Amino acid sequence: RELLPPWLVIVAGLTGIVLLCASTKNVPATPLRTKHGIVLDAGPSRTILFIYQWTTMANRTGVIRECSSCPVQGLGVSNYSDSPQKVGKSLEPCLNWAQKEIPAEQHSQTPLYVGATSSMRQLNLTHPILSDTALAALTVALKSSPFDFQGAQILPSPNKEAFNWVAVNYVLENFFKYDWRGQLVPSGKGMAGVLSVGGTSTQLTSKVEEENQALKDGVRLQLYGQTHKVYTHHCPCHGTDQLRSSLLSMLIQ
Repeated sequence: RELLPPWLVIVAGLTGIVLLCASTKNVPATPLRTKHGIVLDAGPSRTILFIYQWTTMANRTGVIRECSSCPVQGLGVSNYSDSPQKVGKSLEPCLNWAQKEIPAEQHSQTPLYVGATSSMRQLNLTHPILSDTALAALTVALKSSPFDFQGAQILPSPNKEAFNWVAVNYVLENFFKYDWRGQLVPSGKGMAGVLSVGGTSTQLTSKVEEENQALKDGVRLQLYGQTHKVYTHHCPCHGTDQLRSSLLSMLIQ
C-alpha cells in the first residue's frame, strides 16, 4: 500500500480539528438581521437622538454599537415648559433623519426610549404641573412617529449614574470578550468605578457586593447573564460650577 503524503495528513488533521471546534448550531442558516434602537437623551441644555444597532445577543442582552446621532436644534425639553407645543416641532428634523437611517420595514419594531435628566428632575420638584405638561407633549409627538415608542421618563439620579457605569464598563469590555473562535465569553475582569463630575455635584458609582445590606438604595442590573448591584455616592456642591466660583473668589482676594 502507498502511504499518504505527510502534508496531506497534516492538512486533514487540521481540517478535522477546525470542524470539531466549530459547532454547527453556531453557524446561522440565514444572514443575521441587524436590529436598531433609538434613545433620546433629554439633557438640561439640549436633546440628542442616538441610533444603536446590534446583530448578536449574549444571554438575552444585545451586543450593541452606536452608529449615528442627531443633535436636536434648540433648547432642552425643560425650557419648553411654558410652550410645550414646540417640543414636538423641535424633534421633527431628527425623527425624519432617523426614518431615513433605519430601513422602513424595521420602523415599527424599532424601540424608542426617552430619558430626561437633571433639569427635568429639578422642574418636577419645583413645578410638577409644568414638568408633566412638557412630558405629555413629548409623548404625543413621539407616539405619532413610526417607531415603537416605549415611553418618556425622568431618570432618577441613581439610575442615570448606573447607566453611565454600564456604558463605561461596556466600552472597556469588562462584561464579555471574544475568544479565539469569535464567540462571546465572560471577560474575567473586574468592573471599573466611574467618577462623574457635573455642574453642581460629583458622583462616584461602583459595583458593591450583594450581601452589603447597608447600601439598600443601589440599582440591580441583569446584563449578559450576570447580576450587578451598583451604588452611587453623591458629593453635592463639588461640581465644576463650585470649583469655578471658588477659583474666582481666590483670584479676587
